[in-house]
Amino acid sequence: MLVINNFEEYKSYLGRELGFSNWHKIDQTQINRFADATLDHQWIHVDRERAEKEGPFKVTIAHGYLTLSLIPYLWKQIADVRNLKMEINYGIESLKFGQPVLVDDEVQLKAKLKSIIDLRGTTKVVIEATLSIKNQTKPAYVGDVVFLYHFQ
Repeated sequence: MLVINNFEEYKSYLGRELGFSNWHKIDQTQINRFADATLDHQWIHVDRERAEKEGPFKVTIAHGYLTLSLIPYLWKQIADVRNLKMEINYGIESLKFGQPVLVDDEVQLKAKLKSIIDLRGTTKVVIEATLSIKNQTKPAYVGDVVFLYHFQ
């Protein structure tokens, strides 16, 4: 795991790959809980029998937003940004979904520091985030995740 203590340390990684998270399996229980939390019970996500009979993948698939919601959890496995007063998930820019994540697929986040700027004491970073699917060549998505950090 990468440890970052301040703006200058963070900046030294500009343009470089920061690392990879562990693999995370997305099972039906997690998909169902996400459906309950978001009130999105579309059958392609939660109805295994119908997905098997009518679905294009013959199994249920994870919500795209479920895979996005894993970014903070997986990011924390890549970098430990210390000496913070506050950290804010500021946004996601130019994200494209490449392919769906099927139930029981394992995913892994790869992060690269695309840009970093000091905005009068607030550090704004853009991380190129790629969510890979185990044993697949095409990622689930690629996008730029924006974080704001207030170092102490």
